[in-house]
Amino acid sequence: MPYDSAVPLFLPEPEQLSIVHADSELPVTFLRSARARRVSLRVDSARRRIVLTAPLRLSRAMAVGFAEAQAGWIAARLKRLPARQPFLDGAEVPLFGVAHRIRHRPDARGTVWLEAQEIHVAGRAEYLPRRLRDWLTAELRRRLVPLVHAKAGRVQRLVKKISLRDGRSRWGSCGPDGSLSFSWRLVFAPPEVLDYLVAHEVAHLVHMNHSARFWAQARALCDGPMEPPQAWLKKNGEALLQYGG
Repeated sequence: MPYDSAVPLFLPEPEQLSIVHADSELPVTFLRSARARRVSLRVDSARRRIVLTAPLRLSRAMAVGFAEAQAGWIAARLKRLPARQPFLDGAEVPLFGVAHRIRHRPDARGTVWLEAQEIHVAGRAEYLPRRLRDWLTAELRRRLVPLVHAKAGRVQRLVKKISLRDGRSRWGSCGPDGSLSFSWRLVFAPPEVLDYLVAHEVAHLVHMNHSARFWAQARALCDGPMEPPQAWLKKNGEALLQYGG
């Protein structure tokens, strides 16, 4: 259902809506966009919300009416969101795809360490989530950095900077200056998924697009076929966003 839009001088603040469906109120965040050409709905898995985006010139009533007409879809997508997986004593997290149990060690010295398939976190309970996240980020960086430079060397490109962020919509990105960024949550994914995503972003150092040449370069940089990690991310990507929440 497309609607053309012009571009006014300001963007209204996001609005929180409640869409009624089967006697339940569904939370929807209503955003105006200067770039939107049509009204749309999307799932924001990281923030566990549905986002309604509309062109600036479209009336609020028409945008809300569109969301109300899609109430069944909204309810189904919210129901399908994976459960939050907070960092707590006894909880299980996948470290590079292998399940590990979190163990809180309040009386132990140090910060975080690995024993067999357990991750031990020292200190007070309120510090556990931050300390564990810092340790997981460091573990990802330890594995990621040499992998990036090795693949970049294969295409004779220099990487200016490698950063880890809490990406909400992309697992990785490549800047025009040769800076690469990855989601710290890739520490939960199997090694072949990390390998694929590094190959993808390093290929962008050569081709800043998604042309056939880009995909050929990405495929050549992968240590294995691309299709399995692509399928894994499609199936499990939303779940990765729930750890630590």
